[in-house]
Amino acid sequence: MPILKRKYGKLTDEKLMERIQDQDTSAFNELYDRYSQRLLLYFYRTLGGDQDKAQDFLQDIFLKVIDKPELFDTERRFSSWIFTVAHNLCKNEYRRLETRKAVENNPDINPVSQSLQSTNPYPERDVDQNDFKNALFQELDKLDENHRSAFLLRYQQNLCIEEISEILNCPEGTVKSRLYYTAKRLATRLRAFKPYSTQVKKK
Repeated sequence: MPILKRKYGKLTDEKLMERIQDQDTSAFNELYDRYSQRLLLYFYRTLGGDQDKAQDFLQDIFLKVIDKPELFDTERRFSSWIFTVAHNLCKNEYRRLETRKAVENNPDINPVSQSLQSTNPYPERDVDQNDFKNALFQELDKLDENHRSAFLLRYQQNLCIEEISEILNCPEGTVKSRLYYTAKRLATRLRAFKPYSTQVKKK
């Protein structure tokens, strides 16, 4: 098993997907190991700190990989493709929540803000740092979906501007503008924590 693990560990994401398309279970396990925690954290933050929903979405996205691997275009980067799928799942969920809110006609209901009260599954040792992160993500939840997603993909997932542009289906200049706006807003809103200066990366 260790030898098999090393063998698959040397393959690119795209090569693993080619093998998954040939129903190679070991290739799927390797890809899951590479992306499950990254996607779980992305879902958790994007969906307002709802751990159960994040787990459900993680299961859904990998079921898509298993059931319909042929949907992946092997000419694309897998990381861009999988986060595009993740972004679209979250976007559809926000639309569903907005529709439900409109039907209930209750402006005080805010599922995203309410779910932030749930326990953080990734506790930090430093309490002050944890307080800062909680405040940071509360401020992110006040932003619209596009600004929040751009920020998380850049600074949480460390994706480049080009990849984010592909995932969000917008020009690179728009991505940079959203990142600049978000960084400037957060610096102002979190001034009490004296956070380090956020610089938007150009490349």
